[in-house]
Amino acid sequence: MNLVSRASIVALLAFLAGGAQAQTPEHGHYGGPGGPAHGSDHYDARYSHNYYYPAHGAYVTTLPHAPVIIARPGGNYYYAGGVWYRPYGASFIVVGAPVGVFVPVLPAYYTTLWFGGVPYYYANDTYYTWSTDQNGYQVVDPPNQPNYVAAPPDAPPQAAPMPSDDLYVYPQAGQSADQQASDKYACHKWAQSQSGFDPTQASGGVPPDQSSGARDSYKRAMSACLEGKGYSVR
Repeated sequence: MNLVSRASIVALLAFLAGGAQAQTPEHGHYGGPGGPAHGSDHYDARYSHNYYYPAHGAYVTTLPHAPVIIARPGGNYYYAGGVWYRPYGASFIVVGAPVGVFVPVLPAYYTTLWFGGVPYYYANDTYYTWSTDQNGYQVVDPPNQPNYVAAPPDAPPQAAPMPSDDLYVYPQAGQSADQQASDKYACHKWAQSQSGFDPTQASGGVPPDQSSGARDSYKRAMSACLEGKGYSVR
């Protein structure tokens, strides 16, 4: 499928009309030993990710709206916008992601990488892989660990980015990071259903000779969906 058809656009309009979600603001106040202006931000430049997150050890008095709750021995974790929290007295402290858990959506901003022929999704010092069985993204150890599939002998030692299916998406209506993640995932699923292309699979899950056209169709469908939800897409 090389084009987003008129029928697909009609389906998109119906999808947007029926699936729009209310925007929700971020809550909470980042603090830490030195106060909010001292050491509470972490700039993640790995793999040119280039995005700010609250630093581990910072805290919030209130969690972002509707976080994903992960029950673990010793207490719950809370996940929102690529940031992980645990209870800290009457507040919540920013912590590292627990390896092995599953989340339904990726952060609003992530970097796609290939290691040993496997796609990984990176954000905020955390690696995720897609699990078809769980229909979600699993937090995994860094992929240079020995329990991962080795790269081919002629592969470069550094991770090589996959052919980019990422779009530069800018919220035009003050959408929160959680809302952006939810919208992006919903549009990904819709674009996948329209194009047959899944960027989480090798060659997009289509025959190699169809990959390029299907990828272009996926990106057009993704852009149309996101623009319909109030984003500027480049």
